[in-house]
Amino acid sequence: MLKKYINRELSWIEFNQRVLSEAQRDDLPLLERIKFLAIAASNLDEFFQVRVGGLSAQVIAGSNKKDIAGLTPTQQLSAIRTRINIMYHDFSELFLSTLTPLLNEQNIHFTTPEKLNHSQQKNLADKFILNIFPTLTPLGFDLAENEHITPHTLPSKQQILILTLQDTEKNTRNVFVPIPQLIDRLHYISEEKNTFIITSEELISHHAHLLFPEETIIEKSHFRITRNEDIALHDDEALDIAGEMADVLKQRKFSKVVRLEIPNNTSDILSNIISNYTKTNEITEEDHIYKIKGLINLAELINLAFLPGKDNLKDPIWSPQPSPAFPAEKSMFEIIAKKDILLYHPYESFEPVVRLIEEASNDPHTLVIKQVLYRTASNSRIIDALIRAAENGKQVTVLVELKARFDEARNLQRADELQRAGVQIVYGVKNLKTHAKILLIVRNENGNIKRYLHLGTGNYNESTAKIYTDASYLTARNTYGADASVFFNAITGRSKLTRLKKLIPAPTEMKRSLISKIDREAKRAKQGEHAHIIAKINALQDQDIIDALYAASNAGVKIQLNIRGICCLKTQDKTLSKNIEVVSIIDRYLEHSRIFYFHKGGSPELFIASADWMTRNLEKRVELMIPIADPNAKKRLTEILKTAFEDNQNAHIIQKDGTSIRKSTPKTKNKKTKTRLQAILQTSAEKTTKANTAIRSTTFEPHTPS
Repeated sequence: MLKKYINRELSWIEFNQRVLSEAQRDDLPLLERIKFLAIAASNLDEFFQVRVGGLSAQVIAGSNKKDIAGLTPTQQLSAIRTRINIMYHDFSELFLSTLTPLLNEQNIHFTTPEKLNHSQQKNLADKFILNIFPTLTPLGFDLAENEHITPHTLPSKQQILILTLQDTEKNTRNVFVPIPQLIDRLHYISEEKNTFIITSEELISHHAHLLFPEETIIEKSHFRITRNEDIALHDDEALDIAGEMADVLKQRKFSKVVRLEIPNNTSDILSNIISNYTKTNEITEEDHIYKIKGLINLAELINLAFLPGKDNLKDPIWSPQPSPAFPAEKSMFEIIAKKDILLYHPYESFEPVVRLIEEASNDPHTLVIKQVLYRTASNSRIIDALIRAAENGKQVTVLVELKARFDEARNLQRADELQRAGVQIVYGVKNLKTHAKILLIVRNENGNIKRYLHLGTGNYNESTAKIYTDASYLTARNTYGADASVFFNAITGRSKLTRLKKLIPAPTEMKRSLISKIDREAKRAKQGEHAHIIAKINALQDQDIIDALYAASNAGVKIQLNIRGICCLKTQDKTLSKNIEVVSIIDRYLEHSRIFYFHKGGSPELFIASADWMTRNLEKRVELMIPIADPNAKKRLTEILKTAFEDNQNAHIIQKDGTSIRKSTPKTKNKKTKTRLQAILQTSAEKTTKANTAIRSTTFEPHTPS
């Protein structure tokens, strides 16, 4: 039987392997390799919290429902464990055998307190007594008396010490010592040219005897558990959605353990104690216990990647460039009223988007501001501007999506801040996540109403806008503005979202529209016309979309897919996907933008979107696909799409089995021709800024009487 699809979870693991492969590159600066290692480990944490957590819950519920690759939840967990063990081996070998020796060569040394000199040990002891000792809470238990500390007592994703203590009468007992998250994982000691690094578990373990002055520590180790965080808000019957979300966040703290990480040199006795106190009754030890060689939780090495004074071990800084389309002396509204403007972040700064909201908040002609917020920065100027707008008497309506994974607590806080300032808050749409990226500003201009829009692929988050690639489209087109008003009225008024004139929403229209456009290219190919589809997305999982692409491929359509992460479509299959090319680019910035190109007989259609080609986006979320009307913007997006397939430095080719290989650098006249998408876009942005600066410096602008 022909297997037509790749399992979603295994495809994601192969994506994370591509991230890890950046850390394995010997042509990258050392601390950049550390950064990619930390990112891959952090990605794996989230994978266990959400994906493994969800599958584990299905197993516990007795589900045998198969995914599109034909695997039951139990079979998926088994396949995941086999593949993750290989990845853990890669993590350990890379860190211990490659990166640690390279760090040593740069006088950066992971060490233990015992290996420090007397003065350094004293400083470390002082630090422990003053700053760490007061924060620790040992949890004791007695196996002989069958006294249990349940898994609910132990925190998720934190290092936990386990100690075996012996008193003066040779009686023994065991204690857990959770290490609070407020304690830094890495502690640095500098001496002349050397930097010594001690982990928090080593530091606390070394001084743990101070916690138990009447006892002797005879054995010790540490471990980390990960809990299922795939506990969603069921808002169909929720009367107080904010209160219900707060309850969900509490439930996650006490949910099932889906992973236990133990150092491989932990004794059998301590390993058994740890597993007995963390395993669930429904999931066997083999499913969730991983014995780790080296450091547990490499994600926290991310701070090492930004170690000050080590610029020679890092990539040169790429700075977001100011867009020449938005000179400081002109009003944002004046500029956008004249023409549509496309920004491509982070090569071009996100500042104009922030500036637009800030200008509107103080603008006497602005009447209304409406916005969807999915994820925001911790110190958000956008939030500040919305609060200021409400205080200045504007009608401000904000849809805050409380169901944004891992940002729920922050969004609850943001919503409260906005509401107290007089902003009208809507907590998402019942039974759907609102993931659309849209800002609508309504102004009174000489007695006439005019709408201004920002439509994008990324969140309104000034922090991630510096490291995620995303597209922003700013327009004052009447048809787009009218659609935006209908869109907001539907999601805030809980009315039916009728078909819009230009914007294409999910879950009502987007999937149908995409399949129609794919089918249209297939019909043209069957008639002998040139047909071409290019898409840049983060994930491809929806079976209907995949089947439509297969059919288009067999009809002769040239299909190029740039997919960062999950790809359930089987590539390089002569019967399914002979005309489909799939690449994945992993580079300095996280590829996050969604851009779609349909050739349409030589009159190409270009779209940007908030949605990936996943069932959850197309059927279970409120999303927007935006047609790009401006010719220059269409040309620029097309160039970005096509250049991705020329990248031979950071592009990976997705193979038939879902694995990937790095694209090789071709030789031209005995020279290797290197092409790197992100470097090209950064260089282009810098050249544009430099040219604009030169023009402005030689242009005389006289003052005129007001």
